[in-house]
Amino acid sequence: MEKRSFDRLGRSVGVVGLGAWQLGADWGEVSDPTALALLHAAVDAGVTFLDTADVYGDGRSERLIGRFLRERGDAGLTVATKMGRRVPQTPEAYTLENFRAWTDRSRANLGVETLDLVQLHCPPTPVFADDAVFDALDTLVAEKRVAGYGVSVETCEQALTAIARPGVASVQIILNAVRLKPLDRVLPAAAAAGVGIIARVPLASGLLSGRYDEHTTFPADDHRTYNRHGEAFDVGETFSGVDYDLGLAAVRRLAPLRGPDRTLAQFALRWIVDQPGVTVVIPGARDAEQARLNAATADQPPLTATELAAVRDTYDELIRPQVHHRW
Repeated sequence: MEKRSFDRLGRSVGVVGLGAWQLGADWGEVSDPTALALLHAAVDAGVTFLDTADVYGDGRSERLIGRFLRERGDAGLTVATKMGRRVPQTPEAYTLENFRAWTDRSRANLGVETLDLVQLHCPPTPVFADDAVFDALDTLVAEKRVAGYGVSVETCEQALTAIARPGVASVQIILNAVRLKPLDRVLPAAAAAGVGIIARVPLASGLLSGRYDEHTTFPADDHRTYNRHGEAFDVGETFSGVDYDLGLAAVRRLAPLRGPDRTLAQFALRWIVDQPGVTVVIPGARDAEQARLNAATADQPPLTATELAAVRDTYDELIRPQVHHRW
Protein backbone atom coordinates (compact mmCIF):
# COMPACT_ATOMS: atom_id res chain seq x y z
CA MET A 1 0.00 0.00 0.00
CA GLU A 2 1.17 3.51 -0.80
CA LYS A 3 2.51 5.28 2.28
CA ARG A 4 2.32 8.97 3.09
CA SER A 5 4.16 10.93 5.73
CA PHE A 6 3.15 12.66 8.92
CA ASP A 7 6.10 15.02 8.66
CA ARG A 8 5.88 16.40 12.19
CA LEU A 9 5.38 12.93 13.64
CA GLY A 10 8.33 11.48 11.79
CA ARG A 11 6.52 8.43 10.49
CA SER A 12 4.66 7.22 7.41
CA VAL A 13 1.41 5.27 7.21
CA GLY A 14 -0.59 3.45 4.58
CA VAL A 15 -2.93 5.85 2.80
CA VAL A 16 -6.01 3.81 3.76
CA GLY A 17 -6.34 3.25 7.50
CA LEU A 18 -9.11 1.97 9.74
CA GLY A 19 -11.46 3.99 11.88
CA ALA A 20 -12.48 2.08 15.01
CA TRP A 21 -15.50 3.97 16.33
CA GLN A 22 -17.74 1.05 15.42
CA LEU A 23 -15.67 -1.30 17.61
CA GLY A 24 -16.81 0.67 20.64
CA ALA A 25 -20.41 1.76 20.22
CA ASP A 26 -22.95 3.84 18.29
CA TRP A 27 -23.06 1.64 15.16
CA GLY A 28 -25.01 -1.33 16.47
CA GLU A 29 -23.41 -4.43 17.95
CA VAL A 30 -19.98 -5.63 16.79
CA SER A 31 -18.86 -8.70 18.74
CA ASP A 32 -15.33 -9.16 20.09
CA PRO A 33 -14.49 -12.00 17.63
CA THR A 34 -15.79 -9.96 14.70
CA ALA A 35 -13.83 -6.91 15.83
CA LEU A 36 -10.58 -8.83 16.16
CA ALA A 37 -11.11 -10.58 12.82
CA LEU A 38 -11.61 -7.31 10.99
CA LEU A 39 -8.53 -5.78 12.65
CA HIS A 40 -6.44 -8.72 11.46
CA ALA A 41 -7.98 -8.52 7.97
CA ALA A 42 -7.27 -4.80 7.71
CA VAL A 43 -3.61 -5.16 8.70
CA ASP A 44 -3.19 -8.21 6.45
CA ALA A 45 -4.46 -6.02 3.61
CA GLY A 46 -1.81 -3.36 4.23
CA VAL A 47 -3.46 -1.03 6.74
CA THR A 48 -0.90 0.46 9.16
CA PHE A 49 -2.95 3.28 10.76
CA LEU A 50 -5.68 2.60 13.33
CA ASP A 51 -7.76 5.44 14.76
CA THR A 52 -9.75 5.12 17.97
CA ALA A 53 -10.82 7.24 20.97
CA ASP A 54 -11.20 6.84 24.71
CA VAL A 55 -14.93 7.57 24.43
CA TYR A 56 -15.73 4.83 21.90
CA GLY A 57 -17.63 2.37 24.05
CA ASP A 58 -16.03 4.07 27.10
CA GLY A 59 -12.71 2.47 26.18
CA ARG A 60 -13.94 -0.74 24.56
CA SER A 61 -12.49 0.17 21.16
CA GLU A 62 -9.10 0.94 22.71
CA ARG A 63 -9.14 -2.28 24.72
CA LEU A 64 -9.96 -4.36 21.65
CA ILE A 65 -7.09 -2.76 19.75
CA GLY A 66 -4.84 -3.39 22.76
CA ARG A 67 -5.84 -7.06 22.66
CA PHE A 68 -5.15 -7.12 18.93
CA LEU A 69 -1.69 -5.61 19.48
CA ARG A 70 -0.90 -8.33 22.01
CA GLU A 71 -1.94 -10.96 19.48
CA ARG A 72 -0.29 -9.35 16.51
CA GLY A 73 2.50 -7.10 17.70
CA ASP A 74 2.70 -3.43 16.84
CA ALA A 75 5.63 -3.43 14.42
CA GLY A 76 4.89 -1.00 11.63
CA LEU A 77 1.55 0.12 13.05
CA THR A 78 0.53 3.60 14.16
CA VAL A 79 -2.35 3.73 16.64
CA ALA A 80 -3.98 7.12 17.14
CA THR A 81 -6.46 7.79 19.89
CA LYS A 82 -8.43 10.82 21.01
CA MET A 83 -9.29 12.39 24.36
CA GLY A 84 -11.59 14.95 25.90
CA ARG A 85 -15.14 13.79 25.20
CA ARG A 86 -15.69 11.83 28.41
CA VAL A 87 -16.29 15.02 30.42
CA PRO A 88 -18.60 18.02 30.02
CA GLN A 89 -17.40 20.11 27.09
CA THR A 90 -16.05 23.20 28.79
CA PRO A 91 -12.67 24.78 27.97
CA GLU A 92 -11.73 24.56 31.67
CA ALA A 93 -11.54 20.76 31.40
CA TYR A 94 -8.55 20.90 29.05
CA THR A 95 -5.78 20.93 31.65
CA LEU A 96 -2.44 19.17 32.02
CA GLU A 97 -3.77 17.24 35.02
CA ASN A 98 -6.67 15.89 32.99
CA PHE A 99 -4.47 15.21 29.99
CA ARG A 100 -2.18 13.07 32.12
CA ALA A 101 -5.12 11.13 33.54
CA TRP A 102 -6.77 10.65 30.16
CA THR A 103 -3.62 9.52 28.39
CA ASP A 104 -2.70 7.21 31.26
CA ARG A 105 -6.08 5.52 30.86
CA SER A 106 -5.61 5.17 27.10
CA ARG A 107 -2.09 3.82 27.57
CA ALA A 108 -3.49 1.18 29.93
CA ASN A 109 -6.34 0.32 27.55
CA LEU A 110 -3.97 -0.05 24.61
CA GLY A 111 -1.20 -1.69 26.63
CA VAL A 112 1.52 0.71 25.50
CA GLU A 113 4.02 2.92 27.28
CA THR A 114 3.79 5.76 24.78
CA LEU A 115 0.80 6.65 22.63
CA ASP A 116 1.77 7.09 18.97
CA LEU A 117 -0.62 10.00 18.48
CA VAL A 118 -3.20 11.56 20.78
CA GLN A 119 -5.76 13.99 19.42
CA LEU A 120 -8.01 16.49 21.14
CA HIS A 121 -11.45 15.12 20.31
CA CYS A 122 -13.39 18.02 18.72
CA PRO A 123 -12.95 20.34 21.71
CA PRO A 124 -14.82 23.62 22.23
CA THR A 125 -13.63 26.34 19.87
CA PRO A 126 -11.89 28.47 22.58
CA VAL A 127 -9.52 25.55 23.25
CA PHE A 128 -7.82 26.06 19.89
CA ALA A 129 -6.68 29.56 20.90
CA ASP A 130 -5.47 28.64 24.39
CA ASP A 131 -1.66 28.61 24.60
CA ALA A 132 -1.79 26.73 27.92
CA VAL A 133 -3.54 23.79 26.25
CA PHE A 134 -0.78 23.36 23.71
CA ASP A 135 1.92 23.88 26.34
CA ALA A 136 0.30 21.00 28.23
CA LEU A 137 0.34 18.83 25.12
CA ASP A 138 4.03 19.64 24.65
CA THR A 139 4.56 18.47 28.23
CA LEU A 140 2.94 15.11 27.40
CA VAL A 141 5.47 14.68 24.61
CA ALA A 142 8.35 15.65 26.91
CA GLU A 143 7.13 13.13 29.49
CA LYS A 144 6.96 10.45 26.77
CA ARG A 145 3.31 9.76 27.46
CA VAL A 146 2.72 10.52 23.77
CA ALA A 147 4.97 10.61 20.73
CA GLY A 148 2.96 13.40 19.15
CA TYR A 149 -0.37 15.16 19.21
CA GLY A 150 -3.03 16.48 16.89
CA VAL A 151 -6.59 17.71 16.88
CA SER A 152 -9.87 16.43 15.56
CA VAL A 153 -12.05 19.32 14.40
CA GLU A 154 -15.58 20.09 13.30
CA THR A 155 -14.91 23.24 11.27
CA CYS A 156 -12.39 24.45 8.74
CA GLU A 157 -11.64 27.52 10.86
CA GLN A 158 -10.71 25.29 13.80
CA ALA A 159 -8.45 23.31 11.48
CA LEU A 160 -6.66 26.42 10.23
CA THR A 161 -6.08 27.65 13.79
CA ALA A 162 -4.61 24.27 14.75
CA ILE A 163 -2.38 24.06 11.67
CA ALA A 164 -0.72 27.32 12.72
CA ARG A 165 0.43 25.69 15.99
CA PRO A 166 4.03 24.48 15.60
CA GLY A 167 3.56 21.32 17.65
CA VAL A 168 0.42 20.01 15.95
CA ALA A 169 1.28 16.90 13.94
CA SER A 170 -2.15 16.17 12.48
CA VAL A 171 -5.63 17.48 11.88
CA GLN A 172 -8.53 15.08 11.60
CA ILE A 173 -11.44 16.51 9.63
CA ILE A 174 -14.56 15.34 7.83
CA LEU A 175 -13.75 15.10 4.13
CA ASN A 176 -15.77 13.18 1.57
CA ALA A 177 -17.68 13.57 -1.69
CA VAL A 178 -20.46 15.48 0.11
CA ARG A 179 -18.15 17.59 2.32
CA LEU A 180 -15.69 19.39 0.04
CA LYS A 181 -14.99 22.61 1.94
CA PRO A 182 -11.62 21.44 3.40
CA LEU A 183 -10.24 21.36 -0.16
CA ASP A 184 -10.38 25.15 -0.40
CA ARG A 185 -7.98 26.20 2.36
CA VAL A 186 -7.37 23.46 4.92
CA LEU A 187 -5.58 20.91 2.77
CA PRO A 188 -3.26 23.47 1.12
CA ALA A 189 -2.42 25.02 4.51
CA ALA A 190 -1.70 21.63 6.06
CA ALA A 191 0.54 20.59 3.16
CA ALA A 192 2.50 23.84 3.38
CA ALA A 193 3.00 23.41 7.14
CA GLY A 194 3.83 19.70 7.07
CA VAL A 195 0.72 18.81 9.08
CA GLY A 196 -0.89 15.45 8.35
CA ILE A 197 -4.54 15.30 7.31
CA ILE A 198 -6.66 12.41 8.59
CA ALA A 199 -9.89 12.25 6.57
CA ARG A 200 -12.72 10.95 8.70
CA VAL A 201 -16.37 10.08 7.98
CA PRO A 202 -15.19 9.26 4.43
CA LEU A 203 -18.40 7.47 3.45
CA ALA A 204 -20.75 9.95 5.14
CA SER A 205 -21.82 7.38 7.75
CA GLY A 206 -22.25 4.76 5.04
CA LEU A 207 -24.40 6.94 2.80
CA LEU A 208 -21.72 6.89 0.08
CA SER A 209 -21.61 3.10 0.12
CA GLY A 210 -24.82 3.07 -1.91
CA ARG A 211 -26.33 0.39 0.30
CA TYR A 212 -29.13 2.50 1.77
CA ASP A 213 -32.40 3.88 0.48
CA GLU A 214 -35.55 5.58 1.75
CA HIS A 215 -36.70 2.35 3.37
CA THR A 216 -33.52 1.66 5.36
CA THR A 217 -33.83 1.63 9.14
CA PHE A 218 -30.96 1.62 11.62
CA PRO A 219 -30.85 0.16 15.16
CA ALA A 220 -31.91 2.32 18.07
CA ASP A 221 -28.33 2.35 19.42
CA ASP A 222 -26.95 3.56 16.06
CA HIS A 223 -26.16 7.29 15.82
CA ARG A 224 -27.78 7.28 12.37
CA THR A 225 -31.04 6.86 14.27
CA TYR A 226 -30.56 9.02 17.35
CA ASN A 227 -28.34 11.87 16.11
CA ARG A 228 -29.87 12.86 12.77
CA HIS A 229 -30.59 16.33 14.09
CA GLY A 230 -27.61 16.64 16.44
CA GLU A 231 -29.42 15.37 19.53
CA ALA A 232 -26.27 13.75 21.01
CA PHE A 233 -23.29 15.45 19.31
CA ASP A 234 -22.49 17.59 16.28
CA VAL A 235 -24.91 16.67 13.50
CA GLY A 236 -22.03 16.92 11.04
CA GLU A 237 -20.80 13.55 12.31
CA THR A 238 -23.99 11.81 11.10
CA PHE A 239 -24.34 11.55 7.32
CA SER A 240 -21.84 14.46 7.29
CA GLY A 241 -24.69 16.79 8.23
CA VAL A 242 -26.39 16.18 4.88
CA ASP A 243 -30.15 15.69 4.80
CA TYR A 244 -30.64 11.95 4.30
CA ASP A 245 -32.95 12.18 1.28
CA LEU A 246 -30.76 14.82 -0.36
CA GLY A 247 -27.76 12.58 0.26
CA LEU A 248 -29.51 9.69 -1.45
CA ALA A 249 -30.14 11.88 -4.48
CA ALA A 250 -26.43 12.74 -4.64
CA VAL A 251 -25.44 9.09 -4.31
CA ARG A 252 -27.72 8.13 -7.19
CA ARG A 253 -26.00 10.68 -9.38
CA LEU A 254 -22.56 9.41 -8.41
CA ALA A 255 -23.31 5.68 -8.58
CA PRO A 256 -22.89 5.27 -12.38
CA LEU A 257 -19.33 6.63 -12.10
CA ARG A 258 -18.02 3.71 -10.10
CA GLY A 259 -17.63 1.43 -13.12
CA PRO A 260 -17.67 -2.37 -13.15
CA ASP A 261 -14.49 -3.00 -11.20
CA ARG A 262 -15.07 -1.13 -7.95
CA THR A 263 -17.79 -0.59 -5.42
CA LEU A 264 -19.32 2.82 -4.85
CA ALA A 265 -17.59 2.89 -1.46
CA GLN A 266 -14.25 2.31 -3.17
CA PHE A 267 -15.03 5.11 -5.63
CA ALA A 268 -15.78 7.46 -2.72
CA LEU A 269 -12.63 6.44 -0.85
CA ARG A 270 -10.48 6.78 -3.96
CA TRP A 271 -11.80 10.31 -4.43
CA ILE A 272 -10.36 11.18 -1.00
CA VAL A 273 -7.05 9.41 -1.62
CA ASP A 274 -6.65 11.47 -4.80
CA GLN A 275 -6.92 14.83 -3.00
CA PRO A 276 -3.52 16.55 -2.57
CA GLY A 277 -2.67 16.97 1.09
CA VAL A 278 -4.52 13.92 2.42
CA THR A 279 -2.27 11.70 4.53
CA VAL A 280 -4.67 8.89 5.45
CA VAL A 281 -8.37 8.15 5.13
CA ILE A 282 -10.01 6.16 7.94
CA PRO A 283 -13.13 4.27 6.85
CA GLY A 284 -14.75 2.07 9.44
CA ALA A 285 -15.66 -1.56 8.87
CA ARG A 286 -18.12 -3.92 10.48
CA ASP A 287 -16.51 -7.16 9.29
CA ALA A 288 -13.33 -8.54 7.75
CA GLU A 289 -14.55 -8.45 4.15
CA GLN A 290 -15.48 -4.79 4.40
CA ALA A 291 -12.05 -4.02 5.84
CA ARG A 292 -10.36 -5.81 2.93
CA LEU A 293 -12.47 -4.02 0.31
CA ASN A 294 -11.70 -0.64 1.86
CA ALA A 295 -7.97 -1.33 1.92
CA ALA A 296 -8.04 -2.46 -1.72
CA THR A 297 -8.94 1.10 -2.69
CA ALA A 298 -5.28 2.02 -2.35
CA ASP A 299 -4.40 -0.29 -5.27
CA GLN A 300 -6.96 1.17 -7.66
CA PRO A 301 -6.08 3.74 -10.32
CA PRO A 302 -6.74 7.42 -9.61
CA LEU A 303 -10.05 8.88 -10.67
CA THR A 304 -10.16 10.56 -14.05
CA ALA A 305 -10.59 14.29 -14.51
CA THR A 306 -14.15 13.62 -15.68
CA GLU A 307 -14.96 11.64 -12.53
CA LEU A 308 -13.44 14.27 -10.26
CA ALA A 309 -15.43 16.98 -12.02
CA ALA A 310 -18.65 14.99 -11.63
CA VAL A 311 -18.15 14.83 -7.86
CA ARG A 312 -17.59 18.58 -7.73
CA ASP A 313 -20.64 19.28 -9.91
CA THR A 314 -22.87 17.04 -7.80
CA TYR A 315 -21.68 18.75 -4.63
CA ASP A 316 -22.11 22.25 -6.03
CA GLU A 317 -25.61 21.61 -7.35
CA LEU A 318 -27.11 19.51 -4.56
CA ILE A 319 -25.07 19.66 -1.36
CA ARG A 320 -23.16 22.94 -1.13
CA PRO A 321 -26.14 25.15 -0.18
CA GLN A 322 -26.90 22.97 2.84
CA VAL A 323 -23.46 22.30 4.35
CA HIS A 324 -20.72 24.53 2.95
CA HIS A 325 -21.38 27.51 5.22
CA ARG A 326 -21.79 25.42 8.37
CA TRP A 327 -18.47 23.66 8.83
